[in-house]
Parts: sequence; C-alpha cells; structure tokens
Amino acid sequence: MNDKIKNILQKLIDKGFSAYIVGGFVRDYILGLETYDVDIATSATPKDVREIFDLNNGNDENYGSIYIKDKLYNYDITTYRKELKYENRRPVEYEYIDSIHEDIQRRDFTINSLYMDLNGHVYDEVDGEKDLENKVIRMTGNINDKMIEDPLRLLRAVRFASTLNFKLEENLKNYIKQNTQLLRTLSYTRKKEELDRIFSSTNSLIGIELLQDLKMTKDLEINIPNNLVATTSAIGIWAQIEVLGDYQFSNQERDCIDKVKSIIKYGIIDNIVLYEYGLYSSIIAADILETDRNTVSDIYKNIPIYSSKDIKINGDDIIKLLNIEPGSIIKSIISEIELNILNGTLKNEEEELKAFVIKNWK
Repeated sequence: MNDKIKNILQKLIDKGFSAYIVGGFVRDYILGLETYDVDIATSATPKDVREIFDLNNGNDENYGSIYIKDKLYNYDITTYRKELKYENRRPVEYEYIDSIHEDIQRRDFTINSLYMDLNGHVYDEVDGEKDLENKVIRMTGNINDKMIEDPLRLLRAVRFASTLNFKLEENLKNYIKQNTQLLRTLSYTRKKEELDRIFSSTNSLIGIELLQDLKMTKDLEINIPNNLVATTSAIGIWAQIEVLGDYQFSNQERDCIDKVKSIIKYGIIDNIVLYEYGLYSSIIAADILETDRNTVSDIYKNIPIYSSKDIKINGDDIIKLLNIEPGSIIKSIISEIELNILNGTLKNEEEELKAFVIKNWK
C-alpha cells in the first residue's frame, strides 16, 4: 500500500476514529490491478474529516462522503452508514452508524465488499476473496432487495463481468434475466455511463454478449447486431448499434459516431476518407472494417493535403486565372482540385494546378 494512502488512514486513526480502505481499490489490489480511486470508510463524520484535513466548508460533500485528492490518488472518505431510502440510485435517506461490519452489508457485490486496514490486512465477511479466486460476480445480501434499492446494479453486474472477465453467479444471472424491466426506472444518463464502460472495456464482447443473453437490450432500448465488431472505443460500438431510447450524446460524440457510420458505409479507408473525416474516426472505423490501424496511420502520414489551405493555389488565384467574378463556381473548382490531388491524378504544384484550372474552366 502506498504511503500516501497510509498517511490518510493514519490521520483519521490518530484522532481516535477507525478507518479502512473499502471496495474497488481492495479488489484491484488483490487482483494486482493498478487503480487510483481510493474509497475509505470511517467512523469520522464529514465534519470531523473536514477538521482533520483542514478542509474549508466549500469542499464537496456527497451523501456523507468527502472528496479529496493528491497528485496520485482520488479519495472518497465516507462515514459508516446505513442507507434507508434510494431515489434515482442515490441514497436520499441514510443514518450514520459506528460499525464497519454493518456498513459492508450495504455494498453491492462480494468482490466490492472487502476492506483493508492500515497494515494491508484484508478483511472478508462475505466470501469476496473466494469469489475473486473463482472469478464470480455475486451479490452481497438479498438480491431482490439490493436490485430494487438500486436497479443500476443490473448493469454494474454486467460491467464487472465484462471488465474483469468474470462469470455471473447463477442466482444473480437468473434474477437479472427475469427483472430487466427495472432498467426502465433508470435515467438514460446513468445507463449510458455504464454502457460506455462496458463498450470501452477490452472485454467488451463479453459484456455485449451478456446484454443479449440476459435479454437486457429491449429494456435498454438498443438493438445490437449479431455481426458487431469489438473496438477499443465506446464510440465504435455506439456507431454499430441501433439506439431507440433517448440517450444523450455530446456534440463531439455525435459528430464522431456519424463520421464512423459514414466511413463504414463507404467501406474502405483511403486518402479521401482520412481527409474528410480525420485520423481518429478513421482509426475507430478501421477496427470495424478489419483494416490494420498501422496501415491507416501510414496512409494518413502520406496524404498530399490535410485541408484546402494546403492547396498551392486559392480562390483569388482562380479568379485571376479565369478572369471571373467571385461565386459558387470557385468552391466547385477547389473541390475538384481537392479530389484530384487526393486521388493522385494531380500533383499539388502551383503550375500544374493552374494548368488544370485553365484546361478545364477557361
């Protein structure tokens, strides 16, 4: 355990409070995975935490948690609590408690319910280590209660199975399959966040197969084609599926999805595609078109022009050459020049370009 994390725990303990690392950091520590998000559960209240770490009152408090960070880690320090009521997967009613043991029982899956002390000793009250060893996702406590409390856990189960390459425990798997309608209670924002994580996983096809096998796609309001190709970007997955629900994408995401769709429809990646849509969208589309990424990058490096500004003559030159007034014809001529340069039928040299314009439009 890094000394920075030990220092955070020690400060809480020195003031007479108990404190443990909980959840994902402990899971990833056991699995040998690097992670920089550290959840700490403590008997200290948010007020106590502010005083101990000399935080001003403006420091964000989120449902009993205080967020702080250093150069390496992001810390969520949360008071032991029992959650009494959820709305939109957020605990809107809860009470602080004194026991880490009861706090652990409110967590979602056994592999996320482990906790670790200052000395690196791991405590396991729910057979989480056994499930890590067996690569199984299993619910902590009663499945129905936990899912009704927070239906996003249906998707989180698939996400962890995907990212960790684990199997869903049979009872959990059967519950999800029989209760996919709970997904309808979730906001599209929350659903998209989890789907983005599934789609961007290196094991995305595992998650996608689970979404299909568990019959979740109907209530998620998405259609996934059987011939879907895995990509390293969630954008590449979104570009291949039919989105029926009111999922919101940023302008940048939407623009990239549309570009990838256009490239896929075009069918190949050449100078024209790279010029029109850029390298990033073309690389994503390359995965789907089963085109080597290095080949695409090499093509991009050798494009004769990257924008109309690279063309050795401009609109004013064309107007003088043809002795015409400015108009839409200029744009058409430049487009024709662009196409011929990109196709390799015209060199981007001033005299050759002028001769081309005179020959075709004089």
